[in-house]
Amino acid sequence: MNALVLSAIFGVVMMFSGAFLKRIASVKIIGIVCMALLLISNCMEMRGIKLFHFDVSAFMVFDSYALFFNTVAIFATLIFLLLGNTEISKVGNYSAEYYALIFFITAGIILTTSFTSLLTLFLGIEIISIPLYILTGADKKNLKSNEAALKYFLLGSFSTGIMLLGIALIYGSQGTFSIEKMNFTTHLKSNFQIAGMMFLLLSMAFKASVAPMHFWTPDIYDGAPTVFTSFMATIVKVAVFVGFVRLFQGAFGTLDKTWTLWISILIVVTLFIGNITAVFQQSVKRMLAYSSISQAGFMLFAVLINSDAAREGLLIYSIAYSLATIGAFAVLAKMTDYSFEGFNGLAKHQPVLAFTATICLLSLAGIPLTAGFLAKFYMLKAAIATGQYLWLVIFAVIMAAVSAYYYFRVIQAMYFKDGPTNSVQATGLEKLMLIVICILIVIIGMFPNEFLSKLYF
Repeated sequence: MNALVLSAIFGVVMMFSGAFLKRIASVKIIGIVCMALLLISNCMEMRGIKLFHFDVSAFMVFDSYALFFNTVAIFATLIFLLLGNTEISKVGNYSAEYYALIFFITAGIILTTSFTSLLTLFLGIEIISIPLYILTGADKKNLKSNEAALKYFLLGSFSTGIMLLGIALIYGSQGTFSIEKMNFTTHLKSNFQIAGMMFLLLSMAFKASVAPMHFWTPDIYDGAPTVFTSFMATIVKVAVFVGFVRLFQGAFGTLDKTWTLWISILIVVTLFIGNITAVFQQSVKRMLAYSSISQAGFMLFAVLINSDAAREGLLIYSIAYSLATIGAFAVLAKMTDYSFEGFNGLAKHQPVLAFTATICLLSLAGIPLTAGFLAKFYMLKAAIATGQYLWLVIFAVIMAAVSAYYYFRVIQAMYFKDGPTNSVQATGLEKLMLIVICILIVIIGMFPNEFLSKLYF
């Protein structure tokens, strides 16, 4: 509750700072300080210190898992702001408003990860989505940004309608919005229940860019300003997956024999389309967009497998994927050419950027000693423990091997190809934050138990 209330308040503070402060530097400092305070307040609640006391038991539950993930999300957002504040100011003249929207999105993330009512889930998803429509079209002079915002708005509105229809059908069959009070038998007997569950599955899959509901992702990620693409492709995506897990393992947990087959099919389709399509991309930005789709396939294992190991794996995946992708997009945002050839010779002219980008890409590929490897390992380990999904694990490993090809294409271009003198420039703070990201990726990859122990103690 601490972070939820404060994120809304800080969003309003950033709106007023845009009206009264003329210096962009002051706006940046206020935004970063507010996000740091938000992180501290959430850590305080994990220790039992509550700044606000409201009875929200009918709508939300701030259990240890939700609070821990919220800490991860807020920390990743703080890293994102420290690393991307320069790029945010380049997008337009409304930096304060962009920061305000990010705080409002954070409030939506907290609602999505902590809901116990379908109405709270809907509010959380919409509070996330509406500011993202605006951020996607923030670069008003760029036709691709305007087109991406319009596509995102229209398709997002359509998926919202599907979600509302699913919620209405579930309410009609159960008479309650609370997932804790729903009483499903082991088999769906009502057509309303079947249709409602499928509509919710489709809408959540769309929000998480799961294939075949992924068609919006490459164009939106490619058209949006790169700095905001990294935010929506990481922190927002993993928050939707936490809500996905809470919905299907909470509300529909007794019906797992009904929907696990569908989730298995979605995993196969998502991994195949995401990885195979990424191989043929000529733009690194679009490659990372399809890469995010393939990563969604691995995160779907947390929805499929109802176990503590899978939920722990999702937490590691959240921090590993977020940090690595934010770092990769931060380097990409400095490039003038987003093609693979644009990275030629980067290691000779900007060794720090090339090295940190390499660590981030290795983590995304799941190379040992990185957090990305542990994240995939935990997901596959949880699937193997069930004794039912060995075929799915083998397929996921094959697809992970395929993903290494397109990640190593970038590394090859940076270290083994010659290119013209690159005009890429990065500030000292940006280089420092990239190094911090790489250190965290390696530390979590080597000592995951130190990270997960905070969930229980």
